[in-house]
Amino acid sequence: MDEGFCIIEFIDGPHGPLSDYVHVEANPAYERNAGLLNVVGQKVRDLVGDEADGWVETYGGVLASGRSIRFEREIVATGHHLEVSAYRVGDGSENQVAVLFKDITPRVQAETALRELNETLEARVAEALAEREEAEAALRQAQKMEAVGQLTGGLAHDFNNLLAGISGAFEMIGTRLAQGRTTDVERYLQAGQGAARRATALTHRLLAFSRRQNLSPKPLLANSLLQELAELVRRTVGPSIKVETVAASGLWSTLVDENQLENALLNLCINARDAMPEGGRITIETSNRWIDARAAAQHRLDPGQYVTICVSDTGTGIEKEDLERVFDPFFTTKPIGQGTGLGLSMVYGFARQSHGHVRIYSEIGQGTMVCIYLPRHDGPSEDEEPREQAAAAAPRSGETVLVIDDEPMVRMLIVDSLEDLGYGCLEAGDGPSGLQILENTPDIDLLVTDVGLPGGLNGRQVAERARQLRPGLRILFVTGYAENAVLNHGHIERGMQVLTKPFAVEELGRRISNLMQQKDG
Repeated sequence: MDEGFCIIEFIDGPHGPLSDYVHVEANPAYERNAGLLNVVGQKVRDLVGDEADGWVETYGGVLASGRSIRFEREIVATGHHLEVSAYRVGDGSENQVAVLFKDITPRVQAETALRELNETLEARVAEALAEREEAEAALRQAQKMEAVGQLTGGLAHDFNNLLAGISGAFEMIGTRLAQGRTTDVERYLQAGQGAARRATALTHRLLAFSRRQNLSPKPLLANSLLQELAELVRRTVGPSIKVETVAASGLWSTLVDENQLENALLNLCINARDAMPEGGRITIETSNRWIDARAAAQHRLDPGQYVTICVSDTGTGIEKEDLERVFDPFFTTKPIGQGTGLGLSMVYGFARQSHGHVRIYSEIGQGTMVCIYLPRHDGPSEDEEPREQAAAAAPRSGETVLVIDDEPMVRMLIVDSLEDLGYGCLEAGDGPSGLQILENTPDIDLLVTDVGLPGGLNGRQVAERARQLRPGLRILFVTGYAENAVLNHGHIERGMQVLTKPFAVEELGRRISNLMQQKDG
């Protein structure tokens, strides 16, 4: 038999009659299943010590009742778990019980392990999830560092070129003035200003990608952009590329920042040029589109009416595996120094910030088309509304502007340009100083304040306190990049405008003149 077997006979013991038993028979499998040696003739109390009372009680019940039983129990002394069947021999007059058992230790150990696993499963899952999260964080960090590396290479090259043009122009102007000559000064001025404008455009691309760019949306018929944009594109891409425009009749109006839309379309056209090294054709096309619920869900848009502006080319096309990455920041197939990988990212950021979307279609050898979707605007278009004063700011006199900016050079340029226009100027380097001037000077007509100011008060907070002192005070915010987030938390009220750094002096004068005219009205 594979199972252990024995017959035990109850005898009187230390606890009274029939309080012990002796093994009178046992088969060879007893030792293998129970882990006890030479049991025949031995008392249970000598074999297992303190465990004996439990065994005596169990088997004694069988002897007294005559009912067979089946149970599982561990012999602690040997560590064997047994599945046991026991029954009385005869009528009980011989005080004997027969016992049949088998070792179930492996099964019990497996069940115990499973139970412990279940008990700790939640903790294990939490620990495992933490190790996925750590791995994911490490991956994101690695991707971020890779992106920073790509950004560093591309932007460093672009900015160094621009800074070289700006600093070189200033040096040559300084040299000519030291020589008492004005030859070429105008040319150097134009070169330096052009490089500065290109640097401004590059920072705007970064800000639009990060969705921190301050947009000034106005009703616009996109067809009005096409003619001037096409001419600009033709000058940019060169004679080997034909530029065509297709303006949809009855085009809807859209609410969008005109300058940023032009910048986005120009970026798309430059990408198209780079995809056609042997020449080709660029087409800029407008149309009206209805987006149903299913298509809207696919494109992450609200269902409804949209204006699309598409730029297509006849170039080399984009590989299928790259199509999914073209809007990723810093992704570019161009060599380092020939592209930052921010062009399409900027377009995507601008479109999403304008409550629209961008789609791209491409086939290798057939060309590429990128479409910007912008929501239809139900109000009148810009052409149907009175246009803001576009002429240069007229000189003013008898009006005072308070300028608050912590950067002395910027503050100096603002003050000098406004004084040239006839304004009286007061200036402060932080918010508390500016508010003190405002409290002590009753005839201030307009406040120009940087948004990111030191001294515990940002520009928005300064404006709120200034409006408490002077409810009708006109305010022009000037902002760099991250400070724009401060404005997004507050409402830009009537009589307030936002001007993004860096800005042209002419634009500064125009904005202030416009605010003053509102005051006059």
